[in-house]
Amino acid sequence: MLTLKLITEETERVIRGLEKKHFKGAKEAIDEVLAVDKRRREAQQELDKNLSEAKKMAAQIGGLMKEGKKAEADAIKAKVSEMKETNKQLEDTMNQAQEEMTRLLCQIPNIPYDEVPEGAAAEDNHVVKSNLKECTEKDTVGNWDVNPSLGIANPLPHWELAKKYNLIDFDLGVKITGAGFPVYIGKGARLQRALINFFLDEARKSGYTEIMPPTVVNAASGYGTGQLPDKEGQMYHCEVDDFYLIPTAEVPVTNIYRDVILDEKDLPIKNCAYTECFRREAGSYGKDVRGLNRLHEFSKIEIVRIDKPEHSKESHKEMLAHVEGLLKKLELPYRILLLCGGDQSFTSSICYDFEVYSEAQGRWLEVSSVSNFDTYQANRLKCRYRNSETKKTELCHTLNGSALALPRIVAALLENNQTENGIKIPAALVPYTGFEMID
Repeated sequence: MLTLKLITEETERVIRGLEKKHFKGAKEAIDEVLAVDKRRREAQQELDKNLSEAKKMAAQIGGLMKEGKKAEADAIKAKVSEMKETNKQLEDTMNQAQEEMTRLLCQIPNIPYDEVPEGAAAEDNHVVKSNLKECTEKDTVGNWDVNPSLGIANPLPHWELAKKYNLIDFDLGVKITGAGFPVYIGKGARLQRALINFFLDEARKSGYTEIMPPTVVNAASGYGTGQLPDKEGQMYHCEVDDFYLIPTAEVPVTNIYRDVILDEKDLPIKNCAYTECFRREAGSYGKDVRGLNRLHEFSKIEIVRIDKPEHSKESHKEMLAHVEGLLKKLELPYRILLLCGGDQSFTSSICYDFEVYSEAQGRWLEVSSVSNFDTYQANRLKCRYRNSETKKTELCHTLNGSALALPRIVAALLENNQTENGIKIPAALVPYTGFEMID
């Protein structure tokens, strides 16, 4: 969440940032936070004054008793007792204000960086890079018309290819669980495992430490990374134990550093993790959810960084280069989007999406989001580092990205590599699959 220091010292910048993110009632929300903070500070000042006065009065009691001035001493005792009751009320006011402050701050999203473009929706996102053409500042999703042609007559969508080559059984998944829980079979399962190992090996080569975290978390972990209370409707909740199935490995891996003070020399911390991920995707329907396009359970490799503020933008660039390198090795047509303010997530300061093209579906498929959250998550997590010069603790910056999510990558690989004789496996994956063709 936003720090109170930022809100009080840079109020107008915060309001402008929230407006860029199309957060309704931005000024009113910030004014409410400032009003609650004023109430808390006023109570604190009065309490501090009372405590100081009570301390002086208490020091007089002993002297008065020695002088035989019991009546005066008793009067002071009575006054000190009255002040204790007043102080209790002031403490209650402060605690209530603090609880109210936390509730309000949790409802306010992060503010975007200055370089985030204006815009309200996905069509306003800027296409900043592609392996199909050189991009300019004028390229947006709304005016993009450069799509590759595979030269395949009547290319099949991946759900038809999966059935043709017996790779994925969507109906069997419905039988076992429900829609959005596919069953991978034979070479389809081997392709999944090959991609997982390939992505993890590539992350290790880039200096990431592999983590194998739990796939269920407690509410504190969901709160720490901003899934709660914002996205509880999209998470599977185990109500008896009050656990949540993770929507991404970002949640458990980032929460490793909840309530932790790190040494500056250990930054940046670079972790990666393969997990199954679970999302309810409530309200999703239509052609965009066919096949692997939108699942309730899917495999994903996540890269997570904890860094100090002055280096986090460089870390973000390195993460973007890592994800782009994966798509190059998979030989997929891709484009990189800088999301506009209105299309950014609740918690991010800046986010880039990676998309690959599906000619069979005639659409671009998002396969990764790489975000810098500035101090927003760290403030919730109380994730700090000790400055080696000042010896003071400061909030870290947190970053994460998909590297990569498997469903749409599998869809793109099947669709973009289909031939008359089968589906060709990219050279980089062959050592992992053990086969060059699906036929």
